[in-house]
Amino acid sequence: MPAPKKALRRSLTVTSAALTALAVLSPAALAAPDPSTSPTPTPPASMSTKGGARLGKPGTQVDLAGGAPVLPKDITARSWIVADAESGDVLAAHNAHWRLAPASTLKMLFADTLLPKWPKTTEHKVAVSDLAGIGAGSSLVGVKEEETYSVHDLWLGVFLRSGNDAVHVLSAMNGGVDQTVADMNEHAEELQALDTNVVSPDGYDAPHQVSSAYDLTLFARSGLQKKDFREYASTVRAKFPGQTEKDKKGKTTRKPFEIQNTNRLLSGDSDMDVYPGIAGVKNGNTTNAGATFTGVAERNGKVLLVTVMNPAKDEHNEVYKETARLFDWGFAAAGKTRPVGELVRPMSAAQASPAPDASGEAGGTGTGSGDAGTGPVAGATASEGGGVGVAAGVVAGVLALLAGGAYLVNRRWPLPDLVRRRTRP
Repeated sequence: MPAPKKALRRSLTVTSAALTALAVLSPAALAAPDPSTSPTPTPPASMSTKGGARLGKPGTQVDLAGGAPVLPKDITARSWIVADAESGDVLAAHNAHWRLAPASTLKMLFADTLLPKWPKTTEHKVAVSDLAGIGAGSSLVGVKEEETYSVHDLWLGVFLRSGNDAVHVLSAMNGGVDQTVADMNEHAEELQALDTNVVSPDGYDAPHQVSSAYDLTLFARSGLQKKDFREYASTVRAKFPGQTEKDKKGKTTRKPFEIQNTNRLLSGDSDMDVYPGIAGVKNGNTTNAGATFTGVAERNGKVLLVTVMNPAKDEHNEVYKETARLFDWGFAAAGKTRPVGELVRPMSAAQASPAPDASGEAGGTGTGSGDAGTGPVAGATASEGGGVGVAAGVVAGVLALLAGGAYLVNRRWPLPDLVRRRTRP
C-alpha cells in the first residue's frame, strides 16, 4: 500500500529536506526559527495538547497527593517526562511537547518501524551505495562495504553503538533513505506522535527534523511491545563481525570484535553505576540536540518510562544522572500523584479486534514460547558470556490485553531478565 501523501511529501534525504520544506511552509513558518536548530531556551507558549491539556502548557506539570515526594530540584533539561509504561499515565512532565532535535533517540522510531520487516537471520552484502550520505562525525559501528552481515548483526549495531552506518544499510534494504523516512513519518502519525518530523532516519542533525519528549516516550512504549526490540535495547555487550582479512597464504579470516552499549544507565561508567532495574532504551547526542535519552526501568512491579532532552548542566553523563533522579522520584511517587496526562494509543489500536502474537517478535519469527512469565524474576547481573548483557532487577510479567484492543498496554511487559541468559552463536 503506498504511503500517505503527507508521509511521501516528507520522504526526503538530508540534503534535499530543507529545500523542500521551505517550499511548502507557510510565510509565518518561514519567519519562525527552526525548532531543530534554534538556540532559544524558551519553550513556545502554545504546544500540542495530545494526551491532555496540561501537557501542552510550558513549564513543569505535576499534581502531588498526600505523602508524595517533591520533584528533584536539580533537573536542568529543556524537556522531560515521567510516565507509567503500563497504564500510560503521565506522572509529571516539563515542556513535554516542545519540538526539539531528537538526535539518535529517533532510532527508536526507526527500529519500531523496520524491525518487523526481516527475520534476524536475513543476510545482506553491503554495497558501496548503502553507506552513501552518512553525516560527518556520525557514530559508527564499523560496517564495511562488500562484507555480509545478518540483520541481527545490524540491529546490534543500531542499538548498542548507535551506528549510523548500520541504519543506512537497513534503510537501503528497505528501499532507500527516502522510503525509510516516509515509512517512519507514516508510523509516527499512526502512533499519534504528531510533534515528530523525520528527515534523516538515523537522527543526524537536519533542518526541520524534530520530535518531543512525549513522542520519544510513545516510540519507546511501542517498540517495547516487540520482543526483539526489548532484547536489543537491553543488551549490554555483543560481538560484531570484523573485516575479512587474507594472510600471505591466501587464507581468509574474519574475527569479530566486542561492542558495548553506550547507554550508561545500562552499561555503567566511571562515574555511574548501572541503574537498578534498567532495561534500555536509547540515547543520543548531537550538536543541535545536545544529550537526549529515553529509558525504561522496573522496581517492585512498577515499570516506568523517562525521557530527558538536552540538560543545560554541562557535566559528564548529565543526561543519565537527571534520568536516574527522575526514575527515583517516579518510583517513590507512584500511587501518590494524580496523572497530568496520558500516553495515547496508536490510531488503529481501538479499531483492531484480533490479539497479536504475544511474543511480539520481529520478522514474523515469534512463537510466543518463553516470552511471558507468571511473576517477577529474580534480579540478574551483567553477563559477559556470549556477548549478551544482562541488566539488574528486571521483571518478566503476565500478558494482559486491553479488552477489544490489539495494542499491548495496561499490562506488564515481559521485560528481559535479560533474554533468559541465552548466549549468542
